Amino acid sequence: MSDPLIEQDDASTPLTEEERDELLLSYISLRPELNEAEQRNILQAEDWAFSRARDVLSEDFLKDLHKRMFAKVWRWAGKTRVSERNIGVEAYRITSDLRDLIDDCKCWVQFDSYGPDEIAVRFSHRLVKIHPFPNGNGRHSRTAGDLLAVFLGRERFSWGRENLVSAGDTRQQYIEALRAADNHDYSLLLAFVRS
Repeated sequence: MSDPLIEQDDASTPLTEEERDELLLSYISLRPELNEAEQRNILQAEDWAFSRARDVLSEDFLKDLHKRMFAKVWRWAGKTRVSERNIGVEAYRITSDLRDLIDDCKCWVQFDSYGPDEIAVRFSHRLVKIHPFPNGNGRHSRTAGDLLAVFLGRERFSWGRENLVSAGDTRQQYIEALRAADNHDYSLLLAFVRS
């Protein structure tokens, strides 16, 4: 029998058994219940994050944002993963890759290397590609991208106007856009974030 909390597609991050054991809400037994609990927590974190200017380009802030997004659901919220995944860099590289991303993004902003949307999209894409946390990386990276876009004077992204956790065709478009960006083609992702 399969665990109903385990993600089903190859673009999702499966949790280890130890990580699943760190679920704080004992009533949750099905994926929709988990998604709903996480979404409530995420909305509270977004209220906090967008309530005033934040230093998005900070490792401490990124960890704090993840913690605020998932701390009412998971004990590991805000802690970088220590195990390997089907997605993301090796666990030992997370800290250095995050620092490199933050430094690169600061340079993109300082030297106007790209337009504001593209800076925020590249930042969000590299953040999800690093996959620093046990789970919630996509939602975390999209929120961080939104915060950076707002900091750069733009509106939040629409991200296809659907919940990408379970929105079939829209999720597939997002994944295809991410895979194109993995190959240095950001055109699909830039179009998707404003669709």
